[in-house]
Amino acid sequence: MKVSVIVPAYNEAGRIKSVLEAIENAELVNHIIVVDDGSTDQTTKKVRESQADVELIKLDHNKGKARALSRGVESAPDSTLMFLDADLVGLKSDHVDEMIRTYHQEDLDMVIGVFHKGRLNTDLSQKISPHLSGQRILSVDTWNKLDKSKAEEFGVEMALTKLSLSENLSTGKVKLTGVTHVMKEEKRGFTEGIKSRLKMYKNIIKTTFTPTGLI
Repeated sequence: MKVSVIVPAYNEAGRIKSVLEAIENAELVNHIIVVDDGSTDQTTKKVRESQADVELIKLDHNKGKARALSRGVESAPDSTLMFLDADLVGLKSDHVDEMIRTYHQEDLDMVIGVFHKGRLNTDLSQKISPHLSGQRILSVDTWNKLDKSKAEEFGVEMALTKLSLSENLSTGKVKLTGVTHVMKEEKRGFTEGIKSRLKMYKNIIKTTFTPTGLI
């Protein structure tokens, strides 16, 4: 099974090389695509400096994660897609391969990678809401069913979770032991980070509490 890994990145110069190294060393990855979503730092430079064999797509301005992923999917040569965030800390090639094997061997429609024993705050967040994880494997056909306008409005993760429920997709979870990510408050400063987090929680509530019930 061939898998294309898509990494959307916005101002991740300090972290993306280690993420790409883990993906490059995975046995089951066929193609790697980085979509630089209009970064204003040296993200593109760091990608080019990495030892990974990467297809780099640079957007002219920040368009958001949903559009960045869509652009990556357009270039993906394989029918199976893996999405990995560019700000992951502690990602190893074994994590990547385990997600792919689980997807293939269990014949699932979607696999979600969930942080485990990486950092208390992120572990707790994903234990409560594993559907918020950006680490996913799915088919191009599944991605094409996604309402992209909803993904842009509420976030890709929430939109994929709603799709999974509406389409009754079989979904498995893989523990990413030792993996975490940089929190919004650390990236954007405390005030802006809190604003972003509260907006995220608002979207979770808005999309979770629907006439059809709870996620």
